[in-house]
Amino acid sequence: MFYKVLSKLLDYPDEALLAAIPELRGEIKRGFEAAEWLVLDRFLGHLEKLDPTDAQGAYVQTFDLTPEHALNLTHHLFGDDKNRGPALIDLSVFYKEFGLEMRTNDVAANEGASNEIPDYLPLMLEFAEMLSEEEARVFMSQWAKILNQLASNLEEAQSPYAPLIRLVEQRSLLVKAAA
Repeated sequence: MFYKVLSKLLDYPDEALLAAIPELRGEIKRGFEAAEWLVLDRFLGHLEKLDPTDAQGAYVQTFDLTPEHALNLTHHLFGDDKNRGPALIDLSVFYKEFGLEMRTNDVAANEGASNEIPDYLPLMLEFAEMLSEEEARVFMSQWAKILNQLASNLEEAQSPYAPLIRLVEQRSLLVKAAA
């Protein structure tokens, strides 16, 4: 449930997401550690205070118009370099091996498929939800350094999305500190 909820919260805040905030609050109360719940509850409170147009505008400004905040993780490795293509193809093939089909342009797609390119963080989190907790941690661990940099960039901009990226980063660590 962790990856599913974070996938929703890091995706574009459309009317359906904003209407689902009460339901999401119920989900996070049941399936998250206390520290995670506080971060998520604070973020949901932030979304509730915004007019839908303001929430959407802030999202576009944060993620679509600021390259350092891009949710397409290979962008942080390659930028727009041609070497990014093979990484995206490899990720698409990996998803397909696990049964997640990617949509391409106007091609009809299977349920659960996405119009996003494979390195889009909400899509990656959706995929991680399909895996066991250990498999998801291993899959996401390869992106830990990028998640750290993305969270730092968002923190520098004082974005309310930064704590969400930190949660994903913490879950991606292969070794958890002993309590």
